[in-house]
Amino acid sequence: MSIFVDQQTRLVVQGITGRDGSFHTRQMLGYGTKVVAGVTPGKGGQVFDGVVPVFDTMADAVAETRANTSIIYVPAAVAASAIFEAADAGIALIVCITEGIPVLDMTRVLPYLHERGARLIGPNCPGLISPSRSKVGIIPGNICRPGRIGVVSRSGTLTYEIVHQLSGAGYGQSTCVGIGGDPLIGTSFIHCLSAFQADPDTDAVVMIGEIGGTDEQLAADFIQQAMSKPVIGFIAGQTAPPGRRMGHAGAIIAGSSGTAAEKMAAFARAGIAVMKRPADVVTLLKERL
Repeated sequence: MSIFVDQQTRLVVQGITGRDGSFHTRQMLGYGTKVVAGVTPGKGGQVFDGVVPVFDTMADAVAETRANTSIIYVPAAVAASAIFEAADAGIALIVCITEGIPVLDMTRVLPYLHERGARLIGPNCPGLISPSRSKVGIIPGNICRPGRIGVVSRSGTLTYEIVHQLSGAGYGQSTCVGIGGDPLIGTSFIHCLSAFQADPDTDAVVMIGEIGGTDEQLAADFIQQAMSKPVIGFIAGQTAPPGRRMGHAGAIIAGSSGTAAEKMAAFARAGIAVMKRPADVVTLLKERL
């Protein structure tokens, strides 16, 4: 099994004819993802690469193709509108790759999705992949292997590094999820941890956090109280100076609770094996399994 995406995923790409949308659509098609539609206003009736029909609206795309998942590759100024349109069309899982969406836009998006029962992954994320089943986003499929280790991360690049370490040591992945590094995101660590705990084909979880906020501490509490599967953790930004944003919009230390040291201490208290560097993941996993 896997979480969130699998062979039943029917994907529509919002922004399919743009530079990023077209490039990554070809990558997803090549991986075997069922890309059933694309949406670009004004270009309805075209067929992308002779394979994927393009529609003017999400409503038309979903009605014609029974898509159940969307991925968004549109500029930040219109990304919130694209999320609203996907939810209105009945899409259950929305993945937003776009970076730089205003926080004010997200304060309107998140309650709207909650009312409609739709899940958002992102924004500012690499998406997710269930190896050999479905790839929705920009995580390189060639470094992933099917297996029984779940991966959830705030960092795209560190996701790739951890997956590379796991695959090289023979530990395949059930699903890898990049939840995004913005201050307001649709799917938290806890949502993913809960799903991995319930997945009978996931034996352990690797969680990659970073400085800023308290999401990692909340996740540590959840792990201590509700998870029986082993969790290996890493915190990026261990040498970051206070008050300076490091990469992601949410990666800024604004108090003692946002520091790497506090997050790592919370992990240790919860019984999470803590990596000092990504290369430690294999050693720690072997000790826990």
